[in-house]
Amino acid sequence: MTAVLPSAEPRTREELRAEIARLARERNAVILAHYYQEADIQDAAHHVGDSLQLAQAAAKTDAAVIAFAGVHFMAETAKILNPKKTVVVPDLEAGCSLDESAPAADFEKWVKAHPGHAVISYINCSAAVKALSDVICTSSNAEKVVRSIPQDTPILFAPDQHLGAWLVRKTGRPMTLWPGRCMVHDAFDVASLQALIDAHPDALVIAHPECPPDVLAEADYVGSTAGMIAHVGRHLPPRVVMVTECSMSDNVAVEFPGVEFVRPCNLCPHMKRITLPKILRSLERMEHRVEVEGAVAARARRAVERMLEVGTRPLVGVQ
Repeated sequence: MTAVLPSAEPRTREELRAEIARLARERNAVILAHYYQEADIQDAAHHVGDSLQLAQAAAKTDAAVIAFAGVHFMAETAKILNPKKTVVVPDLEAGCSLDESAPAADFEKWVKAHPGHAVISYINCSAAVKALSDVICTSSNAEKVVRSIPQDTPILFAPDQHLGAWLVRKTGRPMTLWPGRCMVHDAFDVASLQALIDAHPDALVIAHPECPPDVLAEADYVGSTAGMIAHVGRHLPPRVVMVTECSMSDNVAVEFPGVEFVRPCNLCPHMKRITLPKILRSLERMEHRVEVEGAVAARARRAVERMLEVGTRPLVGVQ
């Protein structure tokens, strides 16, 4: 097998993207990027999306290598769905506050303390937590997942308590919530949002359900990353206050040049660890490889596959 040798370090963003594209072809690699990545990284990717869309892309790809321009739990999910493929993430320190809020040992004790409950875990968690769950969800399909659980089955929901509380209000289903929060969305507050609303009274306010409940109460629309994009596309309001990660707002603004975006700017420090040079190095060196222990991966895969099946068949086999 002929080794792919590192090239002379490119200097411009265009050169970096060209070299990444060349290596992706040689490696038979697909590059997946989350919406929270900067525009240059999205331009270098084969698929851009939210967590659900990227999980779907990972499940369908024929590529031999998956290079994940996102945080570690996303790359783990890709490996869970593709145990025989090589999955690499450009920076192992690109983590997630929600993932970190739910250590698997503590989560297992919590699950065991609530026998007979269906366990729904938001995709922002470790493979070990997924393996202890009945079904995974993303913000795009969380409502469908909750509604798929039989009415007489009590529910545990983890790890984002704000998303869980929003789902309780949306569905009317009581759930026991794990006390985790996203460090980016939890930082939004009503006083700052109200100042923007007062300054732009004609603006449509849209927010991600990981935000605190009092912030969500001020929004005209609450939804997932993909849901917010679709909502803007359907209505094309003259002005939008977008309450989510700031790079997301920047990227949506490019897609809708006729819409003025006003945003409180909170950035995800973990997503910002991913850069074009790191993606290039990851493809050159095939690092950092993501591995999931076999038994954990098998149990986690069942929970992720149940998520992907929601809406296509009845959910069965939950506790």
